[in-house]
Amino acid sequence: MAIEQKDCEEDLDSKPSRRKFLNWFLNTTAGMFLVSVFYPVTRYLIPPKVEESTAATVTPPIKPADVKPNSGQIFKFGNRPAILIRTPAGELRAFSAVCTHLACTVQYRSDLGHIWCACHNGHYDLNGINIAGPPPRPLEPYVVHVRGDRIVVSKNA
Repeated sequence: MAIEQKDCEEDLDSKPSRRKFLNWFLNTTAGMFLVSVFYPVTRYLIPPKVEESTAATVTPPIKPADVKPNSGQIFKFGNRPAILIRTPAGELRAFSAVCTHLACTVQYRSDLGHIWCACHNGHYDLNGINIAGPPPRPLEPYVVHVRGDRIVVSKNA
C-alpha cells in the first residue's frame, strides 16, 4: 500500500500541473520584460563604437552651375554635413556645416548674406568666422577646387 501511494505521488509530481505551467509562464514573461527594458537602456548608455570618417577629399554631387551666386548647398563630407557657398562675387567656399556652439547644422541665408545657425541664432561671415550669437569659434574651412564640371572639396590645401 505504501508503495502504491509513493508511486502515485511521484506520478503527480512528474506530470505538468497548472501551477508549474503558470509559474514558468510568469517567470519567462517577467524575464523577457526585463530584457526588453534593460537592453535599450544599456545600448543607450554604452553606444557602439562608430568609426570616424577619414575622408580628406570629397566630390559632392553638385555641379558648379547648380550653385548660383549668393546661395549655398549642404552636402556630406564623410559622415558630417558641409556647406558649399557661392559668394555674391561668384567665389566658391566650403565649410563644415556643424555649428561650433551645440553642433546644429548651419545654413546659408541669402537675405542676410552670411551663414546662420537656427538653433540659437548664431551668425558666421563668408569666411566662416563667428560674428554674432553664442558660437565660440569659427567654422572649419575647406578648400574648394573646380575641375571641369565637378567640385572637389578637401580639408587642407
